[in-house]
Amino acid sequence: MKTAISHDGTTLAVDVTGNGPALVVVAGAFCDRHSKKGLSALLNERFTVHEYDRRGRGASGPLGEASVEREVEDLAAVVAGTGEVPFVFGDSSGGALALAAAGSGVGFRKIAVYEPPFTTGPSTALADELSTLVEAGDRSGAVERFLELMGTPAQAIQGMKQGSHWGHLEALAHTLPIDVRLCNDGRVPEELLAGIHAPILAMAGSNSPWAVGVTNSVAAAAANAEALALPGHGHAVPDDVLSEALINYFQ
Repeated sequence: MKTAISHDGTTLAVDVTGNGPALVVVAGAFCDRHSKKGLSALLNERFTVHEYDRRGRGASGPLGEASVEREVEDLAAVVAGTGEVPFVFGDSSGGALALAAAGSGVGFRKIAVYEPPFTTGPSTALADELSTLVEAGDRSGAVERFLELMGTPAQAIQGMKQGSHWGHLEALAHTLPIDVRLCNDGRVPEELLAGIHAPILAMAGSNSPWAVGVTNSVAAAAANAEALALPGHGHAVPDDVLSEALINYFQ
């Protein structure tokens, strides 16, 4: 494990594997630097893959101020640590973060995102609601509310609560408000995208109609972008399918 130091002094844990040009992986909600290991294993023969714990997660420093600006500064620090202008892949809200960073001037060679959640539901009001639940000690309630937002059926949520993974979700509940804030109140950030000059690949699974619409809108708004629908897949796309798309794009 290596570390990067963000602008406000927060230490970020970074795993670096593989050989080749740098590729930074930005994980989404409920994820840390270990969550994409299956994907990185398929990428690290061609790329030097940098996976990091976003603040408040894993071995990185505390969340502190929960803001998009601090998360952008964190990603900028990880990028600086690569020593080059890297590729970046952002999954779900991690994709929204990668785009926010690029729009703030962080340099990327190419940007790929998968189903950034610029869609109806995420809002500042919901982020505040989740913060209130966490501050009241109701981490389980915050997780449940977030999963409801994602469209998870109530019966499935109750089943998840009985499983061993629920504790992991609760442990990351305090990071959920920032994932929601990254969603730009459910609107595609057209002005920000128009100012990004790095090439962008906006991907979605064909089984996620909302995401196909979002990625088409991202591609239309950005200066140099394209959309790609992965046939027969939804929000949880298999690593081999995703790695093939990334390898083909990051050439």
